[in-house]
This record gives sequence, C-alpha cells and structure tokens, in this order.
Amino acid sequence: MLRKVAIGLIALLLVALVVIYFLWPEEAPVEEPRVAEPTTSRLTTEGEYVGFMDANGARAWLGIPFAAAPIDDLRWVAPQPPASHTGIQQALTFGDACVQFANPTLRGNNATTEGVVGSEDCLYLNIWSPPNSIDAPVMFWIHGGGNSVGEAGTYNGSVIAATHKLVVVTTNYRLGLLGWFNHPDVLALSEQQSGNFGILDLIRALEWVRDNIRSFGGDPDNVTIFGESAGGYNALALMASPRAGGLFHRAISQSGSYRVRDPKVGYMLASEGGHSNSAREVVNRMLIADDLATDADEASTVQNDWSPQELSEYLKSKPASAIYATLGSSGGFGMFDFPGDFGDDIVLPNAHDVEIFSDPSNYNDVPVILGTNRDEPTLFMVQSPEFTDTVLGMFPRLKDENDYRRVVYYGAQSWKARGVDGIASVMRSGGHENVYAYRFDWDEEASSIFFDLKVALGAGHAIEIPFVFGSFSGDNMLAGFYPNDEAQFALSKSMMSYWAEFAYSGDPGRGRDSTEVEWTSFDETGYTSIILDTTSDGGIRMMDELVTHESIREELLEDRTFNDKDLYCRTFLNNLADTPAFRESDVAEIGCDHIDRAESRW
Repeated sequence: MLRKVAIGLIALLLVALVVIYFLWPEEAPVEEPRVAEPTTSRLTTEGEYVGFMDANGARAWLGIPFAAAPIDDLRWVAPQPPASHTGIQQALTFGDACVQFANPTLRGNNATTEGVVGSEDCLYLNIWSPPNSIDAPVMFWIHGGGNSVGEAGTYNGSVIAATHKLVVVTTNYRLGLLGWFNHPDVLALSEQQSGNFGILDLIRALEWVRDNIRSFGGDPDNVTIFGESAGGYNALALMASPRAGGLFHRAISQSGSYRVRDPKVGYMLASEGGHSNSAREVVNRMLIADDLATDADEASTVQNDWSPQELSEYLKSKPASAIYATLGSSGGFGMFDFPGDFGDDIVLPNAHDVEIFSDPSNYNDVPVILGTNRDEPTLFMVQSPEFTDTVLGMFPRLKDENDYRRVVYYGAQSWKARGVDGIASVMRSGGHENVYAYRFDWDEEASSIFFDLKVALGAGHAIEIPFVFGSFSGDNMLAGFYPNDEAQFALSKSMMSYWAEFAYSGDPGRGRDSTEVEWTSFDETGYTSIILDTTSDGGIRMMDELVTHESIREELLEDRTFNDKDLYCRTFLNNLADTPAFRESDVAEIGCDHIDRAESRW
C-alpha cells in the first residue's frame, strides 16, 4: 500500500513539474550592457542624442522625451514641449513607465512590486531604425492595457525594423486617473479644457515624430499608427480626433473598438449619474482621507466651496499614490474601471462611432486595418475562478469546457462585431475603400496534461503581438506559452510582411515580397477578413463571414448547447444588452428574466 502511495506521489510530482514547465512564463534573458555607438548621434529639436546597436543590426534610441514631465503644475495639463539640452545625451535606457498599479505587463521589478508603480515623469518614446535608412516608412506603436496599465519599454521593434527597413517608434502616454480626468475646476484653469490627456500625449508624440523622425531615417509623411487593445482603441480615437489630422497616414487597430463617454459621466457624482470613479467621487474620497471632511456630503460641500484655484492646488500637491489610494485595489492585470475617452468636442467628437466613421469628412480618412483574435476573452477568463479551478489544489483545469468554449465564442464574436465588422461596414458604406480586416486564429500553445492551453488560451487577447513584432522573448508576459516552432515563425514572417507592406503602400496585398495570400479590402469581392493561421490549421485565407450584433442575437436565441442555463442567460445579456440588437421581449422568451442584470457581468 505504501509503495502504491509513493508511486502515486511521484507521478503527481512529475505532472506538477510538467505544468510548471509549460505554464510558468520564462524569465527574460539578461541583456548585455548597452554601449553608445558614435555613429548613431542624431540631432533633434531639443538637442543631440546618441543610441546603440540593437539586435539584428538595428540602431536604437531609448527614453527620448517628447514632452515636458507632466508633474506639479503640469499635472492634468496638455503636454508641453520638452526642454532643450546642450551636449550629447545618451539614449540607452527606457524611460519610466507611467503611474499604474503593479502588473505582469511591466518590465523587471515593476511587474511584481505591490501597490502603485511608475512615475509621472514618463512621457518618453523609443526608436529603432535599420542601417543607412533614408525616408523609410514609420510605424508608431501604442501599447494596450485598458488605458490604465502598460508601457512602451516591453516592446522591441528591432526585428521588424531591420527585416523590412522600417523605422519603429514605441511611446508612453499618461494612464488611468492621470491620463483621463475632467474635473471642471481643474480644466477651468487649462487652455485645453479637455480631460483626454492620454490622447493629447499621443498627439504630442506624433508631433515630435513629425518634427524629428527624418533625423532617424524615417519619412514624416508616411507614418502608420498601430496599437493593440486600448492601443487599438487609441488608434481609432486618433482617426476620430481633429487634433491629430495630418500627423499619420495609415492606421491599424488590433483588438480595438471605439466609443466615447459623455464628459458628465467623468465628473458627476455617482448619485447624479456619474461614474463610481468620477473626478468628484475621487476628490471626495481624498478629502475624507485627509480629514478635511467626515463623509461624502461634507466632502461635496468642501469641493463646491473651494475656488478652482484652491481645488487645483490641493489636487496637484498630492502624490500620485494618494490619488490611486481612492480606488482601493486593481482588478485583473492591474487594470481598473474608470471614466475616460470623453466626447468633449475638443479632442474627441461627441458622436457615436457609426456617425463618425460613416462619413470620411468626420474623421482622418486614411487606409486602415481592423482585426481581432478568434478567442479574445480567454486571456481574462482563464484566470477567473468562475471558469477555472484546480485539481488537488495545484493543477489548473476548466470547470466546464463546453460552456467555457461557448462563452469565449460569443465574447469574441461581439468583439469582432464591435471593433471590426461594424466599423468596417460603415466606413465602406461611406465610401472608404481602403479598409482591411483580419482574424487571428493561431492556437498552438504548449500544454500540460490537465490543462489544454489550445482551449484555455487559444487565439486569445494579445497573443498576436509577438507575431507582428517578430519577437517572442524578452519582457513579453506570455513568452513561456509559445512553442517556438517553424510554423509559429512562418506565420510571424507572413504577418510582419503584411504589416510592413501596409506601412509602405496602404495596402497589405500580397505582403512585402509579393508571395503571400492576397489580402483584399473589406467586402471588395464578397470577402470580408483574412484569417491568419498556420498551414496545419488551414493556413492564411480570406473568409466571407460578417458578424453583427443581430447575427449574434439570432445565433444565441437558437443556442441549446450550454450546460448551465444561468451562464447562457448571462452570456446573452453581456453580449447584447448594450447593443441596438437587444430586445427586452427576448429575455422572458428564453427564460432569463430571473437574472439580476447588475450582477450578471463576469
């Protein structure tokens, strides 16, 4: 008996080691110290910088300020030009990440440090350029993270820059409550009077690129903005913003969407229809924490009695950590819910995406790629105790694989309807011909005995980013999940080729070397999107699927495959309740009127 128990324990130990091997992200390799290379000396509007030789022969310049530090009196002010300097400054290290909760998307110690990390002095960008580059297309990357986490320093542009002779720029921008904050008293003292500071930072970074990128071998008249998740949203926001006109010439939104909020939601009290983390709610909590008020009512009275100057001075005197303390703690990956992306008719138009993108005169009409991943929600669901648990307290497993797949499917379809097919359709109907769409389907992660990552993660959110950059190591938090096989690198090669050709010509076509499957524009010949996948799973091919919220509604009404009825009901409500396809009569018809809508979210 003891012998059988011992054998069983050994077997479990071996399984545990397998799980740890496959599911524990690998550590970033130790980098050699960067050494300034004199031939990389470049003159900018602020002074001279020297960079270094990065991987693949690309020249690199890291941590170049594109704006003055938004600290003290410049907190919640539109970004100002950076100060000039004399002599040659070294650009060998990334600038600090912007203020955020600690999370795994960050470099080094910031990924594990508890609480608030980063710096308000964070408006820096990074540049990679191929050797002897002259007027090369520029690709300007906007990181994701819900506009509340992330940093430019976790992305290395050397591979795609050197491979396709592109100049790649990655940039920081203010995040969370420091990037989006529209208290009327604070804005009253600003010339800009817009709380969209994160978008203004991106516009300022593009202005810096326009004025300086030729010194780094780039063409300021051929700039492609591209970003993922919140970065994809921000790319579309820049298309919608009149302030960004002429600063870029193509756009790529990876897993993005576009929707603005009424500015009132960002500053009114929750009891008056504002967000729970609106500017006035945040200030109320700060006043109570500082013993300047005993409760919310008294805090509101203090706010109303103070002059704009008094309130602004109070807020700008507080450390960033005190502002973030009003939030309690963060959610998944350090992100949190806050009001932002205000339709203030200053930086962003106060209009629905259909109204904006159906008329090219309403937005910056440039060639655009829109795309999503086939299994978008998995990155967030795989860590949720609602959908996963453990075997023997250590081995992760899906509670119900069938229902997990169904929730993932409908969530991804909704993402595609909202961020790709819906926008592409209205653009095409308005006469925009250079609209291209994709769906990323790669799902060949390494897996363990109990946990099939091809199902649990699959073609999840953010999985495609390393394929675009051609780099699967370094600070990528998902690095340990890639098998690093020939099929993976072949798909990456094709995707880099498409992205590069789009940067050159505004049409991904057959890729940079004209050998790829032809990627035609949205609904040009009856096809809508290109599927990006390895040969063993069907390869790269065009498809004719068009997803709308109405098509999702019809499919859900007929769906009888869920094991858990309540989960089916919540899936119905979560994907349709806020869309034009929603009908109140459906809820009773499918037997879901017992679900509490306020508690139905995942």
